[in-house]
Amino acid sequence: MSLDALLWLSFGGPEGPDDVMPFLENVTRGRGVPRERLESVAEHYHHFGGVSPINELNRRAIKAVEAELDAQGIRLPVYFGNRNWQPYAEDAVAAMTANGVRRALVFPTSAYGGYSSCRQYDEDIARAREAVPGAPELVKLRHFFDHPLFVACFADAVMAARARLGDQGERARLVFTAHSIPVSADAAAGPPEEGGGRYSRQIREAARLVAAETGANEYDVVWQSRSGPPSVPWLEPDIVDHIDVLHEAGEPAVVVCPIGFVSDHIEVVWDLDNEAAERAASLGMGFARAATPNDDSRYAELVVELAREQLSGAPARRLSDVPSGGCTTNGAPCAPGCCEPPARRE
Repeated sequence: MSLDALLWLSFGGPEGPDDVMPFLENVTRGRGVPRERLESVAEHYHHFGGVSPINELNRRAIKAVEAELDAQGIRLPVYFGNRNWQPYAEDAVAAMTANGVRRALVFPTSAYGGYSSCRQYDEDIARAREAVPGAPELVKLRHFFDHPLFVACFADAVMAARARLGDQGERARLVFTAHSIPVSADAAAGPPEEGGGRYSRQIREAARLVAAETGANEYDVVWQSRSGPPSVPWLEPDIVDHIDVLHEAGEPAVVVCPIGFVSDHIEVVWDLDNEAAERAASLGMGFARAATPNDDSRYAELVVELAREQLSGAPARRLSDVPSGGCTTNGAPCAPGCCEPPARRE
């Protein structure tokens, strides 16, 4: 059966003040997050008028992908669906079904493995198909943390950030950051026989590849945006704490590369552009944040190249041999027990 559509599957975000709390309730449903914690996080969104940039950035990226598909002569309509806010994945799958789509590709907006960055997208796919009678077969595309185009996007962004620092640029410490997760979740990332740590290993490998491309011999990998009770260990160190350490070590400036993100989520524009930047400024340190891929034309080329792997058997381009995966059908996991939340393994 031929492939006849592409579903762009993302996290979602509020697009107005009235959306913020319902969105956060969707994100945290079933996790017992206190109301006061949600209200605290809501203030980050209200700082930007209650609008997360993610939906608009997704729409722009989709337009770039549509243009690239057209340029390559590939007739593949693109649908847009989210996990946590409108347009929901269920609505996108319903529209595909109504339009006669029988088999479609799914591009999840995450480059990495792990539960929240991969397995949860499988669950989104399974849930959406279950909600729509006669839903098409859905084939999820693979991880792309070590794809040459992904690395090139970030490498150029790092160089541009260095340039913005002027004379400090060449002396600035390069720091890569990604969304922190519980240590137990990282230990469960990947199939059980792999021994865990797939998420953090892929993040570190992507950082190594970008650093090498920019000529950086020294760099750091840190984490951001942790939540949950202090009693639960998460991946560390935190980006803001690390800036303090760099200052104490005499570093004059820092270039921060959000390697764990494909677009400017609220975690990028708040946690980095506000909290981390303000900490650096208070210490008299230079600070520049590298751009995420957003609607970079190479990001669109990457998506189409991943699609071609399924459409015509194009070779998979990778720059490392770090374990990868992600390409599954109808929400099945990569392997039995792959990236299951720790609670499910008990």
